[in-house]
Amino acid sequence: MSDVNQLKDHPHHHEYTSSLDNWITDEKSGFEFVNLVGQLYYDKSIELIIFRSQLIDRSSSVILKKHSHSLSVIGKELKIQVSVMLARELLNMDLPPARIDIGRLNQEWTEEGSQFSDPKSFLDHKLKHLIGGKVKYNKPVDVIVYGFGRIGRLVARELIIQGNGTQLNVKAIVTRGNSPEEIKKRASLFRNDSIHGPFRGVAIEDVDNKIIMINGHKVKMLAANNPEELDYEAEGIHDALLIDSTGVWTKREDLARHFKSKGVKKVLLTAPAKGDVPNIVFGVNHDDGTVDYNTETVYSAASCTTNAIVPVLYAIENKLGIDKGHIETIHAYTNDQNLTDNYHKKPRRGRSAPMNMVLTSTGAASAAAKAIPSLKGKLTANAVRVPIPNVSLAIISLTVQKQTTVGEVIEILRDAALNGRLVEQIRFSASTEAVSTDFIGDSCAGIFDAPATLVSADGKSIILYVWYDNEFGYTIQALRLAKHIAGVQWETYY
Repeated sequence: MSDVNQLKDHPHHHEYTSSLDNWITDEKSGFEFVNLVGQLYYDKSIELIIFRSQLIDRSSSVILKKHSHSLSVIGKELKIQVSVMLARELLNMDLPPARIDIGRLNQEWTEEGSQFSDPKSFLDHKLKHLIGGKVKYNKPVDVIVYGFGRIGRLVARELIIQGNGTQLNVKAIVTRGNSPEEIKKRASLFRNDSIHGPFRGVAIEDVDNKIIMINGHKVKMLAANNPEELDYEAEGIHDALLIDSTGVWTKREDLARHFKSKGVKKVLLTAPAKGDVPNIVFGVNHDDGTVDYNTETVYSAASCTTNAIVPVLYAIENKLGIDKGHIETIHAYTNDQNLTDNYHKKPRRGRSAPMNMVLTSTGAASAAAKAIPSLKGKLTANAVRVPIPNVSLAIISLTVQKQTTVGEVIEILRDAALNGRLVEQIRFSASTEAVSTDFIGDSCAGIFDAPATLVSADGKSIILYVWYDNEFGYTIQALRLAKHIAGVQWETYY
């Protein structure tokens, strides 16, 4: 017998080919699922997600990885074929624009499917509150991105990627200059990002007409040094939500200068605001009754750190009660710091960011108390800037009112990540090997590192570790708030 035939007859060879055949079958289903995700999104304004992870514009292999990852989240691996079956059925249903968690539906079908005659009756039961519903707003809202730095570019990217034309439409980007050379450079920075990778689409600048064509969106490149200098209505922009990502103006009276430019209806600051501007952590205090979205015109999405820690604090406060605590943020360096030692108005920040750990301040404690008033005066916070460009870590040390255990704390936050109002804000991570780069591009505000949880012997002191993509995760939180402010939110099934 030849060596080749001996190899084919070897039992390990059959195991290998069987495993590979199974993978190829799954990958084929993955490709079909990618097509179904696109059809649902662009034809029916139904966005499928899986345990809050985005599926729009994701490859088959990434989608299979998301299905496999469910093992560490819910204790079982989901089958891609079930997701395909359910997505096919969703195409035939009369549903309003909605975000639907196919991971949850897949899990529920696996656990409860035998109780139903077919997938249609199952989905009719699960989505009965959505069936036949209509769009609750008249038209999409124009958006102006004011400032085109780290957050501004990510905001623009996500507005485009999520841009099927039915919610928020980015119409203009405002920078300090819009000469042909500046437009070319800014378009290049938009297309290529050292941290978040290439833009998944097409962005071509037209310097003569001062626009960038991005996935079919004609985005005007406007120039201004001050908020009141432009007439947006002259550019065909009306009643717009302006997203100010410069961080230059943080007081109401300064941000209100944007309204002197015709065409602006509301302003959202992607930084902590001062004074009486509402600082909102979406998922926690966006609907607590303190803000009237019909009359309020200026808003803040707070900070990346505040958005990461507040949902976790909210869950712990509700279940265990918090007596006091301290938050230490291990934060990636930012453009506010220097590459090499140079003058800086703030203490220590003048020293080289890529070479030093830099002890600095943070307003996260006071901001957390604004979102959760019961924590006022109970928290302190500090920060250490470290030599990595993205993804930060909040170490939350708390003294709680109810005695607890490691297992109870983990279960509180696992439940918060899977059920209730914080499912978009908290991601549950069970990996004992996770490191910061694993969370680049995560859309949740914070990722709870379950294995790192510590509880003192008396059950009253707990330490939680919460990772967060301080750029992307924060951007998605800001856009969730933007949709709420603009009144263009879709229905959900999470």
